Amino acid sequence: QVQLQESGPGLVKPSQTLSLICTVSGGSITTNYYYWSWIRQPPGKGLEWMAATAYDGSTYYNPSLKTHTSISRDTSKNQFSLQLSSVTPEDTAVYYCARGAGQSFSYGMDYWGKGTQVTVSS
Repeated sequence: QVQLQESGPGLVKPSQTLSLICTVSGGSITTNYYYWSWIRQPPGKGLEWMAATAYDGSTYYNPSLKTHTSISRDTSKNQFSLQLSSVTPEDTAVYYCARGAGQSFSYGMDYWGKGTQVTVSS
């Protein structure tokens, strides 16, 4: 059973960089041919796919977020991370990490973390 657990600060000030970590257990992030994504849901809005890192280390980004988003991984810890720079209150959301068969929602996500609330406020 694959499990994902998000961790990060609950509160971030505007203009700062948000850093989130997803710790994976029950499976390796290097296993063919899975993709590991970050997804968020702002209050009252739908899910937004943000970025993904693949089993081979390739990275993929939502074009609308690419300029201030960075995804990386640490295979020794079986973790992948998201950095979102220059945050604004519009980045307030529940952030999820998930495993999928591809780099976007269209491929489906079979395992999700429980999500972590991030609020951007001064």
